[in-house]
Amino acid sequence: MIRFRRLSLLLSFLAFGALVLPASAQERTPPQLIDAQIDAFRDGDFVTAFGFASTELRAIFGTPEAFGRMVRQGYPMVLDPAEIRYLDQGERGGAVVQRVLILDRDGRSYLLEYLMRGTGAQMRIAGVSILPETGTGV
Repeated sequence: MIRFRRLSLLLSFLAFGALVLPASAQERTPPQLIDAQIDAFRDGDFVTAFGFASTELRAIFGTPEAFGRMVRQGYPMVLDPAEIRYLDQGERGGAVVQRVLILDRDGRSYLLEYLMRGTGAQMRIAGVSILPETGTGV
């Protein structure tokens, strides 16, 4: 009976603990993951933003500082966008592909394609491409 109570208490604690896990440890959808990384960029927190990158990207850049330099130079539109619009989502080669339209603070628009690897709480951003604009839109 004591073992059952301990087990029941432990299971209750674990179930409650799952509800209060930090957001970074919980399952996220691609838009939630991208939003979280952009929020980190807005805060100038490249350590947290680097944590949303896949293991492969972290190995390529090595440090949050190097990652931050790359983002500042190649993807400045994600540092503090005026607007983010999530478009179509699909799959390619076992990865999730999420297209995102970003409007920067100067009114310029960018079409980005995020490549996401992993599932659930293990999902990470494995790459971002800036796509050419088609000249059409709403």
